[in-house]
Amino acid sequence: MSSTILAAGRGFRFVPGVYQYSAGVAAEPGFRIERVRFADPVPMAAGFARIAEVLAAAGVAKTAFCACEMRSPAPFTEQGFADFNKIYGAVLTEWGIFVDGHNPVARSNVCPEISPPGEPGFHAFSFVVPAADAPPSFVVAGSGESQEGKGNYRDNTVALGDLSPAGLLRKGQFVLGEMERRMAALGFGWADTTAVQAYTVHDLHPFLASEIVARGAARHGLTWQFCRPPVQDLEYEMDCRGVLTERVLPRT
Repeated sequence: MSSTILAAGRGFRFVPGVYQYSAGVAAEPGFRIERVRFADPVPMAAGFARIAEVLAAAGVAKTAFCACEMRSPAPFTEQGFADFNKIYGAVLTEWGIFVDGHNPVARSNVCPEISPPGEPGFHAFSFVVPAADAPPSFVVAGSGESQEGKGNYRDNTVALGDLSPAGLLRKGQFVLGEMERRMAALGFGWADTTAVQAYTVHDLHPFLASEIVARGAARHGLTWQFCRPPVQDLEYEMDCRGVLTERVLPRT
């Protein structure tokens, strides 16, 4: 995993990833990450507008936006995902988010299997605020069972098409390992997490105890969201965070 990059003047550092997201972010000393969840997913354009309102109310610039969790109607094709990311990335460019060509914003984007949203939108987001003597905080981006930055997902997917218990185990082991690599790059581990989320429509119980619990990933429980990863042929995704300040915005 690549070393971290400081987002100068923003109060956080990040692990460089791919165009659409960084692998994770961590607050610098004197700052903390706060997470805000919407009561219901908000379509992307309206979601960006509401995020901007929250940042302004907190007295921070748009460049304090450091992580988000998105929901989409169904898994994208490879090309559809690339097209979506260009639209998303254009807003980040407009906000002045990119750092020397790198996207610092950690992101998860998954697809609810039941009652999906009608269009891609935001489920939650995180941002950085000044906070003297704040304890460390971080957000690790979602990862499915594919090596990113290799040109496409399908050709680099672990146990492609294998939904057997053995295949799902391999997928789970890869994703858990990726979570650990990303946290390690930021200087953290499972003991530092406050929340861990798994996204799959398949049965993870065969490896829940032997892998997820045994590694320490469920020390505060595990949030299993009945969602698919954002790209077709991916079956299992996780993300995690160590964030002490969280709140929910009411429906409007």
